[in-house]
Amino acid sequence: MSHEDFPTENPAVVTCGLPYANGDLHVGHLRTYVGGDVFARSLRKLGQETAFVSGSDMHGTPVAVNAAKEGVTPEEFALDWHEKYEATFPKFNVEFDNYGHTHDETNTELTQDIVRTLDENGHVYEDEVMVGYDPEADQWLPDRYVEGKCPYCGAHARGDECDEGCQRHLEPGEIEDPVSTLTGNTAEYRERTHKFFRVSEFQEYLQEFIDRLEGTSNARNQPREWIEGELQDWCITRDMDWGIDYPDDDVSEESDGSLSPSDTDDLVLYVWVDAPIEYISSTKQYTERVGAETYDWEQTWKESGEIVHIIGRDIIQHHTVFWPAMLKGADYNEPRAVMASGFVTLGGKGFSTSRNRAVWADEYLDEGFHPDLLRYYIATNGGFQQDVDFSWEKFRDRVNSELVGTVGNYLYRSLLFAYRNYEGTPEAPLSDEVRERIEEAQSEFGEAVNDYNVREAGTAAVRLAKFGNEFIQRNEPWKLTDEDPEEAAQVIRDCVQIAKAIAVLFEPIAPEKCQRLWRGLNEDGHVRDVGIDAALDDPAASFDEPTELFEKIEDERVEELNEKLEARTAEATADSEDGADSEDGEETETDDSAESSDGDVTAELEPLTEERIGFDDFQALDLRVGEILAAEGIEGADKLAKLTVDIGFEERQIVAGIKQLHDLDALVGERIVIVANLEKAELFGVESNGMLLAAGDQADILTTHGDAEPGTKIQ
Repeated sequence: MSHEDFPTENPAVVTCGLPYANGDLHVGHLRTYVGGDVFARSLRKLGQETAFVSGSDMHGTPVAVNAAKEGVTPEEFALDWHEKYEATFPKFNVEFDNYGHTHDETNTELTQDIVRTLDENGHVYEDEVMVGYDPEADQWLPDRYVEGKCPYCGAHARGDECDEGCQRHLEPGEIEDPVSTLTGNTAEYRERTHKFFRVSEFQEYLQEFIDRLEGTSNARNQPREWIEGELQDWCITRDMDWGIDYPDDDVSEESDGSLSPSDTDDLVLYVWVDAPIEYISSTKQYTERVGAETYDWEQTWKESGEIVHIIGRDIIQHHTVFWPAMLKGADYNEPRAVMASGFVTLGGKGFSTSRNRAVWADEYLDEGFHPDLLRYYIATNGGFQQDVDFSWEKFRDRVNSELVGTVGNYLYRSLLFAYRNYEGTPEAPLSDEVRERIEEAQSEFGEAVNDYNVREAGTAAVRLAKFGNEFIQRNEPWKLTDEDPEEAAQVIRDCVQIAKAIAVLFEPIAPEKCQRLWRGLNEDGHVRDVGIDAALDDPAASFDEPTELFEKIEDERVEELNEKLEARTAEATADSEDGADSEDGEETETDDSAESSDGDVTAELEPLTEERIGFDDFQALDLRVGEILAAEGIEGADKLAKLTVDIGFEERQIVAGIKQLHDLDALVGERIVIVANLEKAELFGVESNGMLLAAGDQADILTTHGDAEPGTKIQ
């Protein structure tokens, strides 16, 4: 790994977090896969040797539980979903160089080999741990077979994660008041021998690693509390039949602190051990298919490769704490960058799979929409680490305004004029003005890739199209054809060059549409195979009459789609109330389909309160504008951050639960709204003098639209 600007001389691999083989894909799931595909294509456009890989996550308790419900084996269940994912991604022009799964032979062998190496290097030890047990079912209860209360925040939690509260990863035996999900009975804790990975030994290494890690700021900031606090060792085995067996055959003797083979006969590796190793396995399979001369997986993973992980922000800790420690302990290369995306909501609300309140991947295509439209929407709608809201109205507006109105309008009007007047590209040199503007777009694209900014890379071509519209309108070639034919030819020559540059620069976002444009310009080969320099290569002398690249979405179409969504949601909600969605008849609003998901937001809006307050009660609230002067996480607290806020009259210290939801450094300078006359409180030993106002579970911070000064009263 070089940490030099891309392109480097080292091979790169771009990976996406593995989809958990447990349910259908919707547009929220596609955020990281489209983002990964865009980034991989962008690297290649810069000339970087790149492999793009992923695979299906086949193991873990949800697969085993749901397979049993359907009366099939976990392998049959997971393979069925794997095959569906494998068929779905290409439909959205997400083109992995290799897409494997964690249960295949390559990953099984490589996982066991890496675990053996960790053991031989002294990084694995045995210990006794209290594990949930269901006496009635006579079965151990790993991970999601047990639920109860989080020992850290008191929220309801699953056996491996406090998913409804502080989001902590939980080790076996930590859940309080455990209940068996198999029978609903109170579970017991019984002592079991398990294997532990010495993560704590890597604390100093991880502290240095996180400082040099590139990617999105949330991937660096979120895990610092773990890395800088008391780092706990990690239980890497589970009492299950489904998974990769612990590699007993090479286990060292008990005398040096390791398990004997007989102790691990009925243990499998925790899903989060073999899942990230699939990144390596999938890269290895790619090499086996194309040959090491084309791409060498060992150079990437064991020597000097540029490793970039693209994930949902809910699995940052796994990729920035456990995974790099495993790689270091097994003598592999460390990741260069981690890009963690925000979540995707639907019309301002969370996706609810139990209520069928989702835009499913197949449904989107069945409605006749082109995949490149969705790629553009979710890749360029806000920064990569920010949450994105999908609604049919917003989708229509961006398609009609930016793709149809800006990009499509420029391409059609300029190329149609070129065809009708010159049957292609007129003979004229490229002007300095347009050459410089295209070079500027190339520079913007390259800088965006090196800043891991998918949005800016995607919009460089859109801004170029906007310039093209202004350029053609300013020069009015339709007037020049009679008044100054030579100048008219010059203008249209420039316009065709801009169109070619758009095809090159926009290909990572809209590969299929840009290939159509490329062929329409009578260019040879595939636009994905040309580098960024091709944007300034001379266009073909002749081409056919162009057709419109994008089509407008009508308002009536959006109304129809919303009606379908509402009807489907209402039907599913009614079924849920009748007990059709859960065995106990209760409504389930969370999406438990992904143990290693890329981030669903699943909470619905809370109903309006029936209780009203008087105007005098409202006026009693002293709401003020404040400016954040400093923001830092509170040590030992998962969610809490300490803010220093200027409220005009004084500076206040306010504690807010935004640590994992915002880039704290980026908040400095923001104008916010606070409750200034709230009683002081002490949270995690830190005094809080006021309350920050924010919307929803993702803490969308209320800010001012204008430039109201700190201390201004909200009325």
